[in-house]
Amino acid sequence: MFDAVDALIAEHTELEHTLADPAVHADQARARKLNQRYAELSAIVRTYREWQQLGDDVEAARELAAEDESFAEEAESLAERRVATEERLRHLLIPRDPSDSKDALLEIKSGEGGEESALFAGDLFRMYSRYAEQHGWSTQVLDSTESDLGGYKSVTVAVKAKGTPAPGEAPYALLKFEGGVHRVQRVPVTESQGRVHTSAAGVLVMPEAEQVDVTIDENDLRIDVFRSSGPGGQSVNTTDSAVRITHLPTGIVVSCQNEKSQLQNKESAMRILRARLLAAAEEAANAEASEARKSQVRTVDRSERIRTYNYPENRISDHRTGFKAYNLDQVLDGALDPVIESNVAADMAARLEALGD
Repeated sequence: MFDAVDALIAEHTELEHTLADPAVHADQARARKLNQRYAELSAIVRTYREWQQLGDDVEAARELAAEDESFAEEAESLAERRVATEERLRHLLIPRDPSDSKDALLEIKSGEGGEESALFAGDLFRMYSRYAEQHGWSTQVLDSTESDLGGYKSVTVAVKAKGTPAPGEAPYALLKFEGGVHRVQRVPVTESQGRVHTSAAGVLVMPEAEQVDVTIDENDLRIDVFRSSGPGGQSVNTTDSAVRITHLPTGIVVSCQNEKSQLQNKESAMRILRARLLAAAEEAANAEASEARKSQVRTVDRSERIRTYNYPENRISDHRTGFKAYNLDQVLDGALDPVIESNVAADMAARLEALGD
């Protein structure tokens, strides 16, 4: 059992020696990648050693129980702990999405429902911001287009972890399950009759791509500059600082106008472009990843939903896992963990089942 662990222990030892070399840390991108792999392997090695130790402890307790029955209960308790540790180790050994250790970029877009949908997109943005805050992550708005009533027609936010997260705890590993169409049922502020309306907003989640992940030829880019504008088209900038980048080979277009500096807007647009190109490359290379991406936003249509937020009943329902809870107010304040954990568990179960096939 766990034959692959010996090779992972050897890799863990080798990484330990590599990371002890100060020269490695001169290249921050490489050092970060090595640290992420080291953290993954450390969790496996630690759990494997715990499993081995519990095996020895169970055997010793059973030998003592043969002479003294008072040790029988301890032996049984240790055996249960070993089974739980074994299951945890199995989960750690499941092949993960290569991007699970990365930070994330979220694009939230309003859909059907006009101003009400834009207001809901703003509520989702706040929910993810609070969720990130609770996990000790930082957020940065890369681009946004506000609606007349203070919501968002679209907003792109970068979510970044501090330090090296534990396996499965990085922003993309958790937030990737948020990709899809989110449906809201509530009385809009624009509704004078008090009737409940249904509208939708879309969320697209991408792993944050580092420069080493994606090679972009400057000759493949068309860069246009234009004047930033606010809600209703009102000019908020007197210079042409907004930037639109078109990646000619793929046709991907990215615009950023939030910063006052043209250079800053270009840097933000390049971050988004790298993330989109990385996601596109993963889709092309991996059929499973392609299916996963298809489960995210295709069209912001009320029928293509992953989750419903019902305000009158204070209910949140995830339609992929069957999760349901009546604490919508808390979820919108960032208490997303139980909802996301239901998707993580379902994903783990599917991966385990695929290994058994």
